[in-house]
Amino acid sequence: MSGIKTAIAGTLESNDIMITVSPSRQEGKNTIAVESIVMRQFGPAIIAAIEDSLTQFEVGFVHIDARDRGALECTIKARMEAALLRYKELPS
Repeated sequence: MSGIKTAIAGTLESNDIMITVSPSRQEGKNTIAVESIVMRQFGPAIIAAIEDSLTQFEVGFVHIDARDRGALECTIKARMEAALLRYKELPS
């Protein structure tokens, strides 16, 4: 085992988003990488939903990798909640 804790929620199906949470690659801050089929139209809204979830669940110093296939905001937040809760349950 690599010793790196990672949690995943979601799928790459249409209208869904796959969220991967892992320790931040940059010391002392959260980082977010988003790949989306609707990035030009909804990129800022996707990033805002991810940042809202990080604030709500008080998780810091993580890297979020989001691969979006047209998910609604409620789906993004649900996937973030699942991934963050899984991440918090992993042993350090």
